[in-house]
Amino acid sequence: MVEDRKTRDKRLARQTGAGDYKKWSPVAQPEPRRAGDKPRGPKPQTADDDDEKDSAAGDRIAKVMARAGLCSRRDAEKWIAEGRVAIDGVVITTPAIRVTPDNIVAVDGKPLGAPEAARLWRYHKPSGLVTTHKDPQGRPTVFASLPGTMARVVSVGRLDFNSEGLLLLTNDGELARRLEVPSAGWVRKYRVRLFGKITQKDLEKLATGVTIDGTSYGPILADLERSKGVYSWAMVSLKEGKNREVKRVMESLGLKVARLIRVSYGPFQLGHLAEGAVEEIPAKLWREQLGIGRKKRDKPE
Repeated sequence: MVEDRKTRDKRLARQTGAGDYKKWSPVAQPEPRRAGDKPRGPKPQTADDDDEKDSAAGDRIAKVMARAGLCSRRDAEKWIAEGRVAIDGVVITTPAIRVTPDNIVAVDGKPLGAPEAARLWRYHKPSGLVTTHKDPQGRPTVFASLPGTMARVVSVGRLDFNSEGLLLLTNDGELARRLEVPSAGWVRKYRVRLFGKITQKDLEKLATGVTIDGTSYGPILADLERSKGVYSWAMVSLKEGKNREVKRVMESLGLKVARLIRVSYGPFQLGHLAEGAVEEIPAKLWREQLGIGRKKRDKPE
Protein backbone atom coordinates (compact mmCIF):
# COMPACT_ATOMS: atom_id res chain seq x y z
CA MET A 1 0.00 0.00 0.00
CA VAL A 2 1.42 3.40 -1.04
CA GLU A 3 1.17 6.24 1.48
CA ASP A 4 -0.37 9.50 0.39
CA ARG A 5 1.75 12.61 0.88
CA LYS A 6 -0.09 13.85 3.99
CA THR A 7 0.27 10.53 5.81
CA ARG A 8 3.93 10.23 4.84
CA ASP A 9 4.77 13.75 6.02
CA LYS A 10 3.10 13.12 9.39
CA ARG A 11 5.11 9.91 9.80
CA LEU A 12 8.34 11.72 8.93
CA ALA A 13 7.53 14.46 11.42
CA ARG A 14 7.06 11.89 14.16
CA GLN A 15 10.34 10.19 13.30
CA THR A 16 12.37 13.39 13.20
CA GLY A 17 10.70 15.08 16.13
CA ALA A 18 9.26 17.84 13.96
CA GLY A 19 5.69 19.05 14.16
CA ASP A 20 3.60 20.36 17.01
CA TYR A 21 3.34 17.47 19.42
CA LYS A 22 2.32 18.61 22.90
CA LYS A 23 3.75 15.56 24.63
CA TRP A 24 7.11 15.70 22.87
CA SER A 25 10.10 14.79 25.04
CA PRO A 26 13.87 14.79 24.40
CA VAL A 27 13.69 11.11 25.32
CA ALA A 28 11.51 8.92 23.13
CA GLN A 29 8.91 6.68 24.73
CA PRO A 30 9.85 3.01 24.28
CA GLU A 31 7.74 0.84 22.02
CA PRO A 32 5.61 -1.83 23.72
CA ARG A 33 7.63 -4.89 24.70
CA ARG A 34 6.69 -8.30 23.38
CA ALA A 35 7.30 -11.71 24.86
CA GLY A 36 10.79 -12.92 24.01
CA ASP A 37 12.19 -9.42 23.23
CA LYS A 38 15.78 -8.82 24.31
CA PRO A 39 16.46 -5.97 26.76
CA ARG A 40 17.12 -2.60 25.10
CA GLY A 41 20.11 -0.39 25.74
CA PRO A 42 22.90 -0.87 28.27
CA LYS A 43 22.56 -3.35 31.09
CA PRO A 44 20.89 -1.66 34.06
CA GLN A 45 23.25 -0.91 36.90
CA THR A 46 23.65 1.36 39.87
CA ALA A 47 26.05 4.27 40.15
CA ASP A 48 28.19 2.20 42.52
CA ASP A 49 28.86 -0.64 40.06
CA ASP A 50 31.81 1.06 38.34
CA ASP A 51 33.44 1.78 41.68
CA GLU A 52 33.20 -1.86 42.71
CA LYS A 53 35.19 -2.91 39.63
CA ASP A 54 38.25 -1.00 40.82
CA SER A 55 40.24 -2.35 43.73
CA ALA A 56 41.07 -0.64 46.99
CA ALA A 57 44.31 0.43 45.29
CA GLY A 58 42.35 3.21 43.56
CA ASP A 59 40.95 4.09 40.15
CA ARG A 60 42.75 4.05 36.83
CA ILE A 61 44.26 7.43 36.03
CA ALA A 62 42.52 7.75 32.64
CA LYS A 63 39.19 6.97 34.30
CA VAL A 64 39.76 9.66 36.95
CA MET A 65 40.58 12.25 34.26
CA ALA A 66 37.49 11.30 32.27
CA ARG A 67 35.24 11.54 35.32
CA ALA A 68 36.56 15.02 36.00
CA GLY A 69 35.12 16.04 32.61
CA LEU A 70 38.51 17.04 31.29
CA CYS A 71 38.49 14.69 28.32
CA SER A 72 37.45 11.24 27.19
CA ARG A 73 39.33 8.19 28.48
CA ARG A 74 40.88 7.70 25.04
CA ASP A 75 42.15 11.29 24.97
CA ALA A 76 43.41 10.91 28.54
CA GLU A 77 45.57 8.00 27.45
CA LYS A 78 46.98 10.11 24.59
CA TRP A 79 47.76 12.98 26.94
CA ILE A 80 49.53 10.58 29.29
CA ALA A 81 51.65 9.20 26.43
CA GLU A 82 52.55 12.79 25.49
CA GLY A 83 53.87 13.42 28.99
CA ARG A 84 51.21 15.97 29.91
CA VAL A 85 50.08 14.24 33.11
CA ALA A 86 51.85 14.10 36.47
CA ILE A 87 51.04 12.31 39.73
CA ASP A 88 52.47 13.84 42.89
CA GLY A 89 54.85 15.88 40.75
CA VAL A 90 56.15 12.94 38.71
CA VAL A 91 55.35 12.86 34.99
CA ILE A 92 53.87 9.54 33.84
CA THR A 93 53.82 7.98 30.37
CA THR A 94 51.58 4.95 30.92
CA PRO A 95 47.86 4.79 31.79
CA ALA A 96 48.42 1.53 33.71
CA ILE A 97 48.47 3.39 37.03
CA ARG A 98 45.86 3.71 39.74
CA VAL A 99 45.38 6.75 41.93
CA THR A 100 43.54 7.46 45.17
CA PRO A 101 42.09 10.70 46.57
CA ASP A 102 45.41 11.15 48.39
CA ASN A 103 47.30 11.53 45.10
CA ILE A 104 47.66 14.91 43.40
CA VAL A 105 47.00 14.63 39.66
CA ALA A 106 48.03 17.51 37.39
CA VAL A 107 47.46 18.02 33.67
CA ASP A 108 49.68 20.55 31.90
CA GLY A 109 50.81 21.68 35.34
CA LYS A 110 47.29 22.37 36.63
CA PRO A 111 45.81 20.25 39.46
CA LEU A 112 42.84 18.13 38.46
CA GLY A 113 39.62 19.43 39.98
CA ALA A 114 37.13 17.32 41.86
CA PRO A 115 34.61 15.56 39.60
CA GLU A 116 31.26 17.28 39.15
CA ALA A 117 27.92 15.53 38.89
CA ALA A 118 27.46 14.03 35.43
CA ARG A 119 25.32 16.08 33.05
CA LEU A 120 24.06 15.48 29.50
CA TRP A 121 23.02 17.94 26.78
CA ARG A 122 21.37 17.80 23.35
CA TYR A 123 23.04 19.98 20.72
CA HIS A 124 21.75 20.65 17.22
CA LYS A 125 25.00 20.69 15.25
CA PRO A 126 24.91 22.83 12.11
CA SER A 127 26.81 21.87 8.98
CA GLY A 128 30.28 23.41 8.75
CA LEU A 129 31.64 22.63 12.24
CA VAL A 130 34.29 20.11 13.25
CA THR A 131 33.57 17.90 16.27
CA THR A 132 36.86 18.58 18.03
CA HIS A 133 38.27 21.05 20.54
CA LYS A 134 41.12 22.14 18.25
CA ASP A 135 41.34 21.75 14.48
CA PRO A 136 44.81 21.72 12.82
CA GLN A 137 43.26 23.30 9.72
CA GLY A 138 41.77 26.17 11.68
CA ARG A 139 38.17 25.30 10.84
CA PRO A 140 35.35 26.36 13.21
CA THR A 141 34.60 23.78 15.90
CA VAL A 142 31.53 22.57 17.76
CA PHE A 143 33.01 23.42 21.15
CA ALA A 144 33.97 26.98 20.21
CA SER A 145 30.35 27.58 19.17
CA LEU A 146 28.91 26.57 22.56
CA PRO A 147 27.81 29.17 25.14
CA GLY A 148 30.71 30.41 27.26
CA THR A 149 28.75 29.64 30.41
CA MET A 150 28.75 25.89 29.72
CA ALA A 151 31.03 23.51 31.57
CA ARG A 152 33.82 21.87 29.62
CA VAL A 153 32.21 19.01 27.71
CA VAL A 154 33.09 16.14 25.40
CA SER A 155 30.92 14.74 22.63
CA VAL A 156 29.28 11.34 22.53
CA GLY A 157 30.69 10.17 19.23
CA ARG A 158 31.13 12.62 16.37
CA LEU A 159 29.40 14.12 13.37
CA ASP A 160 31.39 14.95 10.22
CA PHE A 161 32.11 18.53 9.13
CA ASN A 162 29.15 18.64 6.73
CA SER A 163 26.81 16.47 8.82
CA GLU A 164 24.19 18.04 11.06
CA GLY A 165 21.61 17.16 13.67
CA LEU A 166 21.70 15.63 17.14
CA LEU A 167 25.01 15.54 18.99
CA LEU A 168 25.03 14.56 22.66
CA LEU A 169 27.45 16.40 24.96
CA THR A 170 28.50 15.57 28.51
CA ASN A 171 30.88 16.81 31.17
CA ASP A 172 31.70 13.20 32.11
CA GLY A 173 34.10 11.27 29.87
CA GLU A 174 33.08 7.94 31.38
CA LEU A 175 29.43 8.63 30.57
CA ALA A 176 30.38 9.55 26.99
CA ARG A 177 32.24 6.27 26.58
CA ARG A 178 29.33 4.30 27.96
CA LEU A 179 26.88 5.95 25.58
CA GLU A 180 28.94 5.55 22.42
CA VAL A 181 30.23 1.96 22.57
CA PRO A 182 28.45 -0.33 20.04
CA SER A 183 27.77 -2.87 22.78
CA ALA A 184 25.19 -0.44 24.20
CA GLY A 185 23.03 -1.51 21.24
CA TRP A 186 21.49 1.91 20.67
CA VAL A 187 20.24 2.80 17.22
CA ARG A 188 21.35 6.01 15.51
CA LYS A 189 18.82 7.36 13.01
CA TYR A 190 19.58 9.72 10.14
CA ARG A 191 17.55 11.49 7.50
CA VAL A 192 19.66 11.28 4.37
CA ARG A 193 19.29 13.13 1.07
CA LEU A 194 20.72 10.99 -1.70
CA PHE A 195 21.88 11.87 -5.20
CA GLY A 196 21.44 9.09 -7.74
CA LYS A 197 18.80 6.62 -8.85
CA ILE A 198 17.79 4.24 -6.09
CA THR A 199 14.97 1.87 -5.19
CA GLN A 200 13.86 0.36 -1.89
CA LYS A 201 15.10 -3.00 -3.13
CA ASP A 202 18.60 -1.54 -3.57
CA LEU A 203 18.59 -0.17 -0.03
CA GLU A 204 17.50 -3.51 1.40
CA LYS A 205 20.86 -4.95 0.36
CA LEU A 206 22.34 -3.15 3.36
CA ALA A 207 20.17 -5.06 5.83
CA THR A 208 22.65 -7.94 6.09
CA GLY A 209 25.73 -5.73 6.33
CA VAL A 210 28.42 -4.98 3.75
CA THR A 211 32.21 -5.05 3.49
CA ILE A 212 33.93 -2.13 1.74
CA ASP A 213 37.69 -2.02 1.16
CA GLY A 214 38.23 -4.55 3.93
CA THR A 215 36.02 -2.74 6.47
CA SER A 216 32.90 -4.60 7.61
CA TYR A 217 29.72 -2.68 8.40
CA GLY A 218 26.88 -4.23 10.35
CA PRO A 219 23.22 -4.38 9.31
CA ILE A 220 21.74 -1.05 8.20
CA LEU A 221 18.01 -0.47 7.80
CA ALA A 222 17.18 2.10 5.14
CA ASP A 223 13.64 3.22 4.32
CA LEU A 224 13.15 5.14 1.08
CA GLU A 225 10.78 8.00 1.92
CA ARG A 226 10.36 9.86 -1.36
CA SER A 227 12.14 10.50 -4.67
CA LYS A 228 12.08 13.31 -7.19
CA GLY A 229 14.31 13.05 -10.22
CA VAL A 230 17.78 11.97 -9.13
CA TYR A 231 17.28 13.09 -5.52
CA SER A 232 15.75 10.98 -2.76
CA TRP A 233 15.19 11.14 0.99
CA ALA A 234 15.73 8.03 3.13
CA MET A 235 15.60 7.22 6.83
CA VAL A 236 18.70 5.23 7.79
CA SER A 237 19.12 3.32 11.07
CA LEU A 238 22.35 1.73 12.29
CA LYS A 239 24.04 0.70 15.54
CA GLU A 240 27.79 0.89 14.96
CA GLY A 241 28.32 4.47 13.81
CA LYS A 242 31.77 3.95 12.27
CA ASN A 243 33.59 6.89 10.71
CA ARG A 244 31.69 8.13 7.62
CA GLU A 245 29.68 4.91 7.64
CA VAL A 246 26.51 6.21 5.95
CA LYS A 247 28.44 7.96 3.19
CA ARG A 248 30.62 4.96 2.45
CA VAL A 249 27.83 2.41 2.28
CA MET A 250 25.76 4.70 0.05
CA GLU A 251 28.74 5.20 -2.24
CA SER A 252 28.93 1.41 -2.54
CA LEU A 253 25.44 1.60 -4.07
CA GLY A 254 26.53 4.30 -6.54
CA LEU A 255 24.98 7.15 -4.53
CA LYS A 256 26.25 10.44 -3.15
CA VAL A 257 25.07 11.80 0.19
CA ALA A 258 23.93 15.38 -0.35
CA ARG A 259 22.76 15.94 3.22
CA LEU A 260 22.98 13.95 6.45
CA ILE A 261 20.90 14.80 9.53
CA ARG A 262 21.03 12.74 12.70
CA VAL A 263 17.54 12.77 14.20
CA SER A 264 18.01 10.42 17.15
CA TYR A 265 20.64 8.63 19.19
CA GLY A 266 19.13 5.72 21.06
CA PRO A 267 16.16 7.13 22.98
CA PHE A 268 17.38 10.75 22.68
CA GLN A 269 15.65 12.87 20.02
CA LEU A 270 16.60 15.98 18.03
CA GLY A 271 12.99 17.08 18.21
CA HIS A 272 12.27 20.82 17.98
CA LEU A 273 15.76 21.92 18.98
CA ALA A 274 16.77 24.87 16.79
CA GLU A 275 19.97 24.69 14.74
CA GLY A 276 22.94 25.67 16.89
CA ALA A 277 20.93 25.43 20.11
CA VAL A 278 21.95 23.37 23.14
CA GLU A 279 19.64 22.09 25.88
CA GLU A 280 20.34 20.04 28.97
CA ILE A 281 18.51 16.74 29.36
CA PRO A 282 17.13 16.37 32.91
CA ALA A 283 19.23 13.88 34.87
CA LYS A 284 16.16 11.90 35.85
CA LEU A 285 15.37 11.18 32.19
CA TRP A 286 18.79 9.99 31.05
CA ARG A 287 19.48 8.10 34.27
CA GLU A 288 16.27 6.14 33.76
CA GLN A 289 17.33 5.26 30.21
CA LEU A 290 20.74 4.04 31.41
CA GLY A 291 19.32 2.23 34.42
CA ILE A 292 21.50 4.29 36.75
CA GLY A 293 20.36 4.79 40.31
CA ARG A 294 21.59 7.64 42.44
CA LYS A 295 24.26 6.83 44.99
CA LYS A 296 22.87 6.07 48.41
CA ARG A 297 23.81 8.61 51.03
CA ASP A 298 24.59 7.57 54.56
CA LYS A 299 21.90 8.62 56.99
CA PRO A 300 23.07 10.90 59.80
CA GLU A 301 23.37 9.11 63.12
